[in-house]
Amino acid sequence: MRFKTLVFVFFTVLATVSCVESGPRKAVFIIIDGVPADMVERLELPAIREIASEGAYGRSLVGGTVGGYDETPTISAVGYTDILTATWLNKHNVPGNDHLSPNYNYPTIFRIAEDQERDVKTAIFSSWTDNRTVLVGEGKPETREVGIDYVFDGFELDREAFPDRENDLRIFDIDEHVSECAAGCIREQAPDLSWVYLWYTDDAGHIFGNGEKFDEYVRLADRQVARVWDAVKYRREKFGEDWMVIVTTDHGRALDGHSHGGQSARERSGWIAVNKPVNERLKSGRSAITDISPSICRFLGFDVPVEVEREQDGTSFYGHSDIMDMQLAPYDNTVTLTWTCLEKGVEVTVLGASSNEFKTGGEDEWVELGKVRSQDESFSFDLGAFPESAFYKFVLETSNGSLNRWLIKG
Repeated sequence: MRFKTLVFVFFTVLATVSCVESGPRKAVFIIIDGVPADMVERLELPAIREIASEGAYGRSLVGGTVGGYDETPTISAVGYTDILTATWLNKHNVPGNDHLSPNYNYPTIFRIAEDQERDVKTAIFSSWTDNRTVLVGEGKPETREVGIDYVFDGFELDREAFPDRENDLRIFDIDEHVSECAAGCIREQAPDLSWVYLWYTDDAGHIFGNGEKFDEYVRLADRQVARVWDAVKYRREKFGEDWMVIVTTDHGRALDGHSHGGQSARERSGWIAVNKPVNERLKSGRSAITDISPSICRFLGFDVPVEVEREQDGTSFYGHSDIMDMQLAPYDNTVTLTWTCLEKGVEVTVLGASSNEFKTGGEDEWVELGKVRSQDESFSFDLGAFPESAFYKFVLETSNGSLNRWLIKG
């Protein structure tokens, strides 16, 4: 049986397993680099399918808004940062893989985890050291010296343990080691929040393009996922822990399978497999990879500061979400905000600010513009309520989260 686009598979018997869990909640997200949704839906991938069978699978867009202020390159480190911060390039400031200078004022999920009142153990399993040292910013003053409790990375620097092989297969060997480290640590230490990064599928695409070779290494990546998934199942069965497992990608690929970075439909075709029930956000086909961190935060019960939530571009697909797909349409001095209602009868507070102090670590002055019901799906107002500015940002806020859009004039 194959995955089909935007078809969600639920198995009652397997779902029952997660329903009876009542122990501590833990989460792991796995990024398989550079695998477009059509490959996941076409290939036989038993581990990813089993994870989705307990919850859901859905396409999840990459790349922000085509032609918009938040358009984001479909490049690896960019995609990781989209996921980590729940924001697009216009906020997190990671445009590529090299010479990176992230804006740490938009906190990663690891910073949020460390800010909890309770002790949250974290782990990163990755070939690429920059995932931890640069993107998460471990130990940097700008991140308030966020720390990671269990670290397994930097293997790309070890040429003795992982010597060069034809077609850059040393990276595949590293992924094998990374997945074994992740499985072992989860089985024995069970961190509360873990990130597992698998790299070679992106190399396989670049080297081979579409075809059996690329397919083969996606199947092998699924086996690496299976190692982690088996460790999670062990923890659930032996210790009664309640685990959220998310498998995703950072970007799709061009039509020939070799390249990526642009805004074609296939390059933007991300996906998410998760072992927990989801709301209409993931089922809609309009989810984005920025939804992952808010979903994990909600599952783990993290307290996320309201000023951070107002900046996040993702919408939780776990638990209740009232509205989604906020859009903004200016007309002369009038602005109309629209959205899609997921839950009727919910109060929506409309907020606006004519500054972006958050970007530099400051606080914005938010003005309440009105309150409406979620089913109204529209709110119009005059910009005269604000000081004259070339920049505005607006938020729709309910008791279950918020949405935001920017307006840049001129």
